[in-house]
Amino acid sequence: MKILLVEDDPKQLMPLQTVLAQAGHNVDGVRDGETAQWLLSEKDYDLLILDWMLPRVSGVNLCQHYRSLGKAAPVLLITAKDTTADKVIGLDAGADDYLVKPIDIIEFMARVRALRRRSPLWQGDVLLVNDLQLHLDTLTVERQGATTSLSSREFQLLEYFMRHPRQVLTRNQIEQAVWEWGTEPESNAITVLVRKLRQRLQEVGASDWIETIYGMGYRLSSPENAE
Repeated sequence: MKILLVEDDPKQLMPLQTVLAQAGHNVDGVRDGETAQWLLSEKDYDLLILDWMLPRVSGVNLCQHYRSLGKAAPVLLITAKDTTADKVIGLDAGADDYLVKPIDIIEFMARVRALRRRSPLWQGDVLLVNDLQLHLDTLTVERQGATTSLSSREFQLLEYFMRHPRQVLTRNQIEQAVWEWGTEPESNAITVLVRKLRQRLQEVGASDWIETIYGMGYRLSSPENAE
């Protein structure tokens, strides 16, 4: 999933961003509501995780603004406010779930998995393209009885391909989908990542599924569906 995580305390932002990335998610982590508001106008996300108390624009106001745009991705509000009245305010603002600090990482990830199922992109815990299976919870790919594990970045790339099968994806689209906001990959980073993913897919007999469309980008297509 593409996740926007907004938390002004770096001691809380970094651990949450790390554990989400380790689970295969692409996370844009920012520390103020104003930057988050700009990102919401520029990018689409599958999940928003918003701290209530933020500089410039609060998490509650961010959630209200997001819903006013007609956006439907799930929103998880995190806060030290734990009264029933506070929870009602957060939920009435459009949040789907509410988590009180201090955050337990195991519960946090369980909430993320639950909210993932509400995403418009939800297709189950396993993505399928013909007989190629990508297991979202274990970051593994399987085909014809063979299984191999993927790094977080390899997983994110394959997930993006499998959500857009047989579509030509440009290098810019891949960069936007796989790299976090504020990071700039080296000039050959996408070429290197595609090569690594092909090596992984070779272990399940699918290395030729990723086509290079010269001058355009890349496409995931099983040989029997290749044009």
